[in-house]
Amino acid sequence: MGGLNPPPVLVATRSAHKLREIRGLLADLPVRLLGPADLGLPERKEEEDLEPFDTFARNALSKAKYFHRRSGLPVLADDSGLCVDALGGGPGVRTRRFAPPELVARWGRDEANNRWLLEQLESVAEERRRAHYRCAVALTDDLRHEVVEGIVRGRIARRPDGSGGFGYDPLFVPEGHDRTYAELPAEVKTATSHRAKAVRRARGWIEREVLRIRGGER
Repeated sequence: MGGLNPPPVLVATRSAHKLREIRGLLADLPVRLLGPADLGLPERKEEEDLEPFDTFARNALSKAKYFHRRSGLPVLADDSGLCVDALGGGPGVRTRRFAPPELVARWGRDEANNRWLLEQLESVAEERRRAHYRCAVALTDDLRHEVVEGIVRGRIARRPDGSGGFGYDPLFVPEGHDRTYAELPAEVKTATSHRAKAVRRARGWIEREVLRIRGGER
């Protein structure tokens, strides 16, 4: 079924980490998962404004539709973030842009976000450091779209540990573990992460709506 020329699906992310993770999760499907760079799509300033909504689902669908217009291909896009109980569910959809710009300029985005999160939770007791990662994956082609979600629950550690992963992984301890995602083997995150759960739920759409292209249907 895979053939010599599997149909392409554009993964709407500029993050090499995300693209690699999603490719690994869908490696057994007979599709070509391409990033924008693989298609020669230059990054445009307007891409900074693709996530204006207050839910991960609407932001993911906004990205999916934008990159479908630019590429003409079926698109998989995600929006994900960290929701901390003690912050009223924040940073939520502001996860990537959580830290003040001056801290990002000083330390880089990931370290600035982690430092800022620890500062916000400095006096928060252990039982109130509960959090979850949430991921919405949107899929769209010419006529159809679908949004699925995945969640992994855990807590925020008091200091960063580990050198694996990215984003808030050095601070996030998933339920059932006593180490952060950045400390745990990569296969643990692959099996349990919010993105892994959402992407697995997207498999049915890919199989139904993308692989049927081989039969000339849309």
